[in-house]
Amino acid sequence: MTATQRPVPADRGGRPPTEPDPVRESFRRFAGVRTRVLEVGPPFAEGGPPKRTRRKGVEKPRPPRLVLLHGYCDSADTWRPVLGELAAAGVPAIAVDLPGFGDAQPLRPGPMLPQLDAFTAAVVREQAVLGPVVVAGNSLGGTMSLRAAQNHRLPITGVVSIAAPGFVDSWLVRTVGRNPLPLRLYSSLPLPVPGFLVRAVAEQVVPRILYANSRHADAGQVRRFTTLFPDYRATTARLEQARQLVAELADAYRLDRVRVPLLAVACGKDKLVTSASGRKLHTLVPHSRLVVREDWGHCPQLDDPPEVAELLTFFAAGAVRTGGRPLPVPTVIAAPEDTATG
Repeated sequence: MTATQRPVPADRGGRPPTEPDPVRESFRRFAGVRTRVLEVGPPFAEGGPPKRTRRKGVEKPRPPRLVLLHGYCDSADTWRPVLGELAAAGVPAIAVDLPGFGDAQPLRPGPMLPQLDAFTAAVVREQAVLGPVVVAGNSLGGTMSLRAAQNHRLPITGVVSIAAPGFVDSWLVRTVGRNPLPLRLYSSLPLPVPGFLVRAVAEQVVPRILYANSRHADAGQVRRFTTLFPDYRATTARLEQARQLVAELADAYRLDRVRVPLLAVACGKDKLVTSASGRKLHTLVPHSRLVVREDWGHCPQLDDPPEVAELLTFFAAGAVRTGGRPLPVPTVIAAPEDTATG
């Protein structure tokens, strides 16, 4: 009698464990900062970046390359589900740990945004050798994508800003930035809060802040976030850093300098950055396009990776077709349950 071998069950992404992960992981340096890189698409060839090819005297267009930036207290892993979708669609993309987060080297003392600017610029310049670059960022990453677009020396073809803070924020963000009393009370407790209690609170709070529906939160992603708050000291340091960042956001934008195509994404169930923030960004940059998803939370790349990947792919292709020039007429990007305006 011959036994029948059961097929190996697929993982949550539908890929059998025996199938190689399309997301490559490596460590590189940008602006002197060593960091971790997640990447999909063709890698560098042995002889360096691929050369432009010509056909019948016309240069063959190169596909756009997405540079994905994460938010505060996050890492490149937040984009891993989207990277899997982009890999399946054949769209090259890279996600990096920003300085001070994930496995990147820490930020230096002093203002944070200029350090992040230099790092982002180095990533963009590296990727621009391979093709037209579209920068997409969530939360703090959305801020960095906008600031990169303000720099006309950077070879950027388009920008996607998802839930960028600093326009119309929630009460929670305003409290962290403008009212230091909660932080002072927490820091002045007579005895440090035990680490297990800090982590237990984080496990309850994180899903409610990041996801549209906390019941749908991925346990692995939640664990990844809670490791950022292992104890009392680390939590206090992160809160103080967040307060500094919110203060810097008050003078973070020069939106009149944004000339490339811009897609502002606002999320209706965002507990940190209200959808009104995305609408205001759209108003301040007249040539921009706006997508409002009422069913997305603060991190839509976690809520709905397939839809986010499709949105980024569609926008990047359009930005490349226009050569990085803003579209002269209003454009609508619509999807079910969306409010989209041009």
